Amino acid sequence: MTPALLLHGIGGRASLWAPTVAALAPRPVIAMDMPGYDGTRPALTRFPELADAAAALLDGPTDVVGHSLGGMIALELALRHPSRVRRLVIVASSPAFGSRDPAFREAFLAARQKPLDEGLGMAGVAAALVPTMLGPAADPSAAPAAIAAMASVDEAAYRITLATLTGFDRRADLPQVTQPALLIAGEADQTAPPRGMARMAEAMPDARFTVIPGAGHLLPLEAPDAFHAALLDFLR
Repeated sequence: MTPALLLHGIGGRASLWAPTVAALAPRPVIAMDMPGYDGTRPALTRFPELADAAAALLDGPTDVVGHSLGGMIALELALRHPSRVRRLVIVASSPAFGSRDPAFREAFLAARQKPLDEGLGMAGVAAALVPTMLGPAADPSAAPAAIAAMASVDEAAYRITLATLTGFDRRADLPQVTQPALLIAGEADQTAPPRGMARMAEAMPDARFTVIPGAGHLLPLEAPDAFHAALLDFLR
């Protein structure tokens, strides 16, 4: 049975994938914590390094599922190590950071780091940010789980990963993605809007695209039944 690799978003942890690990059983599953997030390893500053760290966990062809930042790493992995990726699932993500404009980048980093600079810590960032990412139909358990996970992230690693995120751009390489791909968007996601994910799917040679009604950016937590149904149908 083909194993699966699960890659979380910038405010997530591997532990958030527990319902998906259960849904994929008895398939072997690896849920990777982002380098540095547990405070025991250094954070990485380039996407090729992040993809290589993920590839090092794989023994052979694997179905790779990435959410948000994890979707960017999954895309990098598919392009950089194509023989390691059997099928690719990109969830609430983008082929590039929002804008090439340096001013946009600086404004994004300033806004995300402001609570940290004010001494609120990762718990303060989580409490302020997570509710803004949820859609109107979010499962009630989504916010507490996401806030707890984000609050546990090492602050220094989060700052480094934020800066790393702003340098990602694989738009020109989407036609080179040879693996069958599934792109899943949340209908109410303002961070990775469905229209952008639809364009991403259109640029890939073998991709399908689906939207989960009422879900926002944290759709695996917000709509677990719909998310797992789409995921399992594709991986079969």
